[in-house]
Amino acid sequence: MKTIQAYRFALDLTPGQERDVYAHAGAARVAHNWALARVKAVMDQRAAERSYGIPDEQLTESLAWSLAGLRKAWNAAKAEVAPWWSAVSKEAFNTGLDALASGLKNWSDSRSGKRASRPVGFPRFKSRRRTTPSVRFTTGAIRVEPDRMHVLLPRLGRLKLHESARKLVRRIDNDTARIMSATVRRDGGRWYVSYTVEVERAERVPARPGPTVGVDVGIKHLAVLSTGELVPNPRHLSDAQRGLRTLGRALSRKVGPDRRTGRRGSNRWQRAAARLTKAHARVANLRRDGLHKLTTRLTREHATVVVEDLNVTGMLTNRRLARHIADAGLAEIRRQLTYKTHWHGGRLLVADRWYPSSKTCSGCGTVKAKLALSERAYECDACGLVLDRDLNAARNLAALPAEYDTAGSGPVAGRGADQKTRVRGQVAVKRQPGTTPVGQTGTVPPQGGTTNRVLTRAH
Repeated sequence: MKTIQAYRFALDLTPGQERDVYAHAGAARVAHNWALARVKAVMDQRAAERSYGIPDEQLTESLAWSLAGLRKAWNAAKAEVAPWWSAVSKEAFNTGLDALASGLKNWSDSRSGKRASRPVGFPRFKSRRRTTPSVRFTTGAIRVEPDRMHVLLPRLGRLKLHESARKLVRRIDNDTARIMSATVRRDGGRWYVSYTVEVERAERVPARPGPTVGVDVGIKHLAVLSTGELVPNPRHLSDAQRGLRTLGRALSRKVGPDRRTGRRGSNRWQRAAARLTKAHARVANLRRDGLHKLTTRLTREHATVVVEDLNVTGMLTNRRLARHIADAGLAEIRRQLTYKTHWHGGRLLVADRWYPSSKTCSGCGTVKAKLALSERAYECDACGLVLDRDLNAARNLAALPAEYDTAGSGPVAGRGADQKTRVRGQVAVKRQPGTTPVGQTGTVPPQGGTTNRVLTRAH
């Protein structure tokens, strides 16, 4: 099974090497901004000519938005725009032009409706101070040295790694991996090199090919499994909040940059900003490490993992819980489960966003009409079951695949298919005045399309 995988390693650069990497990242920014200015100028000129009634065949020649078209225009003008172009690798300019070509394509597809996601804005100019330095190499000498502690990149030469690259070297030596590109990027006060590798992965079978596990993610517990396991939420950001506030106050007392006057931040401000950046990077690294360990364990042990399609963006609008939701990384859990289940020979099932996993009784299938967020225990009025609401939701998620297999509807639908999720048992609905005979109480049968839910499979 071939797949595209990334290997990321920290770098230990000398001051001279760091200046060279900054020069390459700056060259990418210059090429991007020049090409964007050229595209905007041509667009504005053609719009002005149309307003004068000039026919389309006589308008100023348009500039191709593809990478090849932008590169052709850059090569014709680079001697005048950047006389120092020979001091850096051509891959630096290609990095900026490729980013612009992708941005223009995404903007165009978003306007025409070809891109089915949130609207994408027109590309903007990259700032020298606020842009993350990055450069990508796709050609030339890109390899890991035999000592596994150094890498070789075009024009940058031999760079020392902070950690061993033995895992990548082993795959390359066994002819199960092929390096496609390398990206050098500054993140959290450190330089990293990321290799995009085509990996030949062996076919794997989960440790438990039979059982299905339902995963209900949240804030109180990071994940509650249908097996009864409670994965605690480490709350890395909350634990580090006191230190972050102290560093933030120290930064505010320094003489910082001023965009109105063009003043740069003082040396003390830059050192304080670096300390704050490092503290935030540590929180992000701790969160990333915990999520990777959790998702790897789930996909290795279980053949089928069922999660909910959460509207994380909408949940972040709650100002009281937004920080805790962002700290948990709920969307990242699903993203990692998506590709790791494919790696380990399993499957990921995503329940519809409106499936009442918390309101449904995992014992008898009765669905409550209302369940407040403050009610942490689920109490079923029909069978008397009392259970933690998150564990109840996880068990309902774990039962979804079995319902499809036993209902005779064939395999679970693939991504994008329109299959309805059946809700088991009875559904309790709010009674309207005059609809229930006197003295008659209890639950009523399912009502119309209120139980229709979609279950999609992510590959």
